[in-house]
Amino acid sequence: MKGSILKRLAPLAFAAFALIGCGQQKDAAPPVKSSPEQIARGRYLAHAADCAACHTAAGGAPFAGGVKLESQFGTFYGTNITPDAKHGIGTYDADDFYRVLHDGMTPKHKLYPAMPYTSYRQISREDSDAIYAYLMTQRPASVPNVDADLRFPYNVRFAVRFWDLLFLKDTLPDASSGQSADWTRGRYLANALGHCAECHTPRGGFGQMQDAKTLQGGALGRIGAPDITPAALAARGWTGADLQTFFATGMARQGSAFGEMHPVILLSTQHMDADDLRALATYLLGDAPVKPAPLSAVKLDDPAQRTAGRGFYLDSCAGCHGFDGQGKPHVAVGMDGNSTLRQADPRNLVVSTLDGIEAQRFPGVENMQHMPGFAQTYSDEQIAQLANYLRTTWGGQPGDVTADKVKSLR
Repeated sequence: MKGSILKRLAPLAFAAFALIGCGQQKDAAPPVKSSPEQIARGRYLAHAADCAACHTAAGGAPFAGGVKLESQFGTFYGTNITPDAKHGIGTYDADDFYRVLHDGMTPKHKLYPAMPYTSYRQISREDSDAIYAYLMTQRPASVPNVDADLRFPYNVRFAVRFWDLLFLKDTLPDASSGQSADWTRGRYLANALGHCAECHTPRGGFGQMQDAKTLQGGALGRIGAPDITPAALAARGWTGADLQTFFATGMARQGSAFGEMHPVILLSTQHMDADDLRALATYLLGDAPVKPAPLSAVKLDDPAQRTAGRGFYLDSCAGCHGFDGQGKPHVAVGMDGNSTLRQADPRNLVVSTLDGIEAQRFPGVENMQHMPGFAQTYSDEQIAQLANYLRTTWGGQPGDVTADKVKSLR
């Protein structure tokens, strides 16, 4: 899974960074009259839209911005969306806020498509007003925004208008099919609020989503947001029940959320109710899900390569992940059938092995311990042998990781 972004490590249009916190034209905050029910609804929708991931920095005030995004176009920073009149959205009214979500336009300037208005434009006016009502109840934070640091010509904001003319659409293509109430609700959750396509869809040369490949995976720098089309999910063993468990807890029998998907769980999907999690899973798999593919081991052509890879696994991995890949409850995920091992693209496996994975806190009592990286321990060839052992033994994938592939991801 993905992973938002989000802290999103992606090209210009991947990240959910709303550059809406500076240069307002109005002088005073408009009065906001909202019911407790609308504010509570807005809080729920703000979670579903994963607003905090890009607008709340580690250790910072809620929604005060400061989250950094590195991209191939330069660096973006999540902005202040508290009701602060100087630095935040305190002078916005509900109409202004809707235009931000729907058109990517603040009272002063056009937004870069790093803010996912390409997806948020599908959010209903009623839901936009609810999110606005909730944000306006937050404590104003007088935290200045940091301007995006973009290379020419990407720093020419006016040019975004032409980008919109070419690529901005009212709806996104569907990767699954269905007509049920759950599928319809899940479509809205995934395509509009959750903006899943922003990270999980390949991009063209101008940063636009490639509609013909919706949800077929995207490159987030060295990490890849995997293919989450129905066929690809089934090929990695996912069921609707597994997806619901994963979205609620960050863990399933296929493994745990890591990288950019980890904050999506913590800040967004764990706060969604069971009905919406079921709807989201239904949309991703479709009303008639493909039967999950059985897992079968693949033989490495070179027995010496398998022996070497198994040796590295026993030396460095088995202590936590188990002699037979069974994992260790509350400590380390299992390898047998692990979704990352079952991806055709090995990049996430290789990068995780090189860099390691930080300790992961999950809802409830689940916590995965820190996994060390082995970039300094093993050579490119050795990392490739370990990856091929894992992929063929427990992922059902060919042992086609090369030393050159590892080197390119260091």
